[in-house]
Amino acid sequence: MNVPSLISTTTQSRKADHIRICLESDVQCRQTTNGLEKYRFTHSCLPELNFTEIDISTEFLGKKLNAPLLISSMTGGTEQAGMINRRLAEVAQQYKIAMGVGSQRVAVEKKQVADTFAIRKYAPDALLFANVGAVQLNYNYGLDQCLEIIDILEADALILHLNPLQECIQPKGDKNFKGLIDKINILCSKLSIPVIVKEVGNGISGAIAQNLIAAGVKAIDVAGAGGTSWSKVESERAETPMQRRLGNTFADWGIPTAECITSIRAIDAKIPLIASGGLRDGLEAAKAIALGADIVGFAMPFLQAAAESEAAICDLTEVLIAEISTVLFCTGNATLAQLQASGNLKEL
Repeated sequence: MNVPSLISTTTQSRKADHIRICLESDVQCRQTTNGLEKYRFTHSCLPELNFTEIDISTEFLGKKLNAPLLISSMTGGTEQAGMINRRLAEVAQQYKIAMGVGSQRVAVEKKQVADTFAIRKYAPDALLFANVGAVQLNYNYGLDQCLEIIDILEADALILHLNPLQECIQPKGDKNFKGLIDKINILCSKLSIPVIVKEVGNGISGAIAQNLIAAGVKAIDVAGAGGTSWSKVESERAETPMQRRLGNTFADWGIPTAECITSIRAIDAKIPLIASGGLRDGLEAAKAIALGADIVGFAMPFLQAAAESEAAICDLTEVLIAEISTVLFCTGNATLAQLQASGNLKEL
């Protein structure tokens, strides 16, 4: 068996482990929260609105969304992952919301699993994001591989995810992050679609965001701390006591999502911004938008629903839409832009 086959088999089994661990184990941050509990809306008992006037549609990267929701990048590369992605894509199409897929590295290394990411046929009009680890640019990945994963998905944008902590804990992790900003800059200049950079649950600071924006990145997903801890996930997969201890030590490491949003907005008022990381309901989504996010991403809630049924995903999407709409109504704002401009959200 040649080396690429060994690598792809390992990558594929890791994907299966990640789904199983996230669904079966307690891998949520415990000491660190997403920070949104520190904020509260001021209730308006006389909103002077008809609820039917509430409009939570928005535009992101040139495409209209009926709600400011992103099904965050999660999975692919296994039979179960393919089923999950298909269900999620069909719901993204139905509700006209955005969707990202999990890292497509496995599809480059093992072509026969590429179909688990090929969801455009289920979501012809949805805003879809391809995805690969930025660190792979230091491990023989370049423009050709990125074009390949974009083509598999027929993607509207490419996510490059940053996960240094996960790579430190993950068995045989890729830890050479040196010089990545220059390679991201080159990639941004060569691709015809926007590049989004996201973390995986430890957050992006304002200073790092500034560097990424200067490099040509067109949107940022903060993916802050407070939700699923990939440090804890990898500790569940540890092959040595040291790896397990590392995972537990850094289980709550990261910048809370709310802090990421405010620090990035302090340095750039216009960069398209996705808030994800520990969001669990539409009230938290509305808080993130009021703080300056353009859309909000959910991963674990959608993964849990998708593992159950497509109907469960629809139910989740509808309740999130209802919760966001209720916030707008009960703060006297008819649109997301009005909510952001209202100054209604107060820090406790």
